Amino acid sequence: GIHTQRAINNFHISGVKLSTYPEFIKALAYTKWAAAKANADLGALDKKIADAIISACKKIIEGKYLDQFPSDMFQGGAGTSTNMNINEVLANIALEEMGYNKGEYEHCSPYDHVNLSQSTNDAYPTGVKLGILFYNKKVTKALQHLVDSLRKKEEEFKQVITMGRTHLQDAIPLTLGQEFGAFATTLEKEIDYLNYNADQCLEINMGATAVGTGLNAIPGYAELCAEVLSNITGLNFTPAKNLVEATSSTGSFVAYSSAMKRLTTKLSKMCNDLRLLTSGPRCGFYEINLPPRQAGSSI
Repeated sequence: GIHTQRAINNFHISGVKLSTYPEFIKALAYTKWAAAKANADLGALDKKIADAIISACKKIIEGKYLDQFPSDMFQGGAGTSTNMNINEVLANIALEEMGYNKGEYEHCSPYDHVNLSQSTNDAYPTGVKLGILFYNKKVTKALQHLVDSLRKKEEEFKQVITMGRTHLQDAIPLTLGQEFGAFATTLEKEIDYLNYNADQCLEINMGATAVGTGLNAIPGYAELCAEVLSNITGLNFTPAKNLVEATSSTGSFVAYSSAMKRLTTKLSKMCNDLRLLTSGPRCGFYEINLPPRQAGSSI
């Protein structure tokens, strides 16, 4: 639609398209699904139109139409271009399902139907939060795989005596297994910390509309939308206690970003430890041997 095209024209910023992050697009589709069902259940949206919108959402969640999200990940307007992008895609899929042509918005409008009882300022952050929860599952699954690998090394190296060091000076002996066990434990803590901070994304501000006052949202919509979103995702979403505060707050995003920074700091420390322990081979520590992947230098 036109708003998607305007986003393409106006925001040549990163070159990274929204379609690069399919779980985020699917999260937005879940958000629109919940909105459509809540609106229909409350009598604000014709059931035929709601069913067509929900069917369109399911297709996107299944992985279809992901190439229809060309908006740049960085954009002005607090995500309005992204919100309108999915509104237009869903409206046009729904129109075709109902036997109309794309663009015949009098039958299913990106604004009046798909975006009913919403603003970018509640739909977009809710989609982002759900996207974080989806991607957090992938991150923690990968971390658990790494933890399991480190635990195996802990067992394999439990009899290997080495020297513990402080400030690169010899301190006291320990086993190499204890070193790898420490790596595993610190990452287990990060899994817990990531999950704790991801859970803060379960409070959403659907029904807040533009600034949190709920203007243009039907009474009861905020609570019902959170309930529907919980039912269709299997997650326990709750409506924010104060929608004005929730709409202006970035607290959950800052918290999760902080958790990711803490994780990356620890991973970097582990990599530096391994690099030091494998340094050499003739004039370094060379206590462990990392498998070579490519030439370290052209010389």
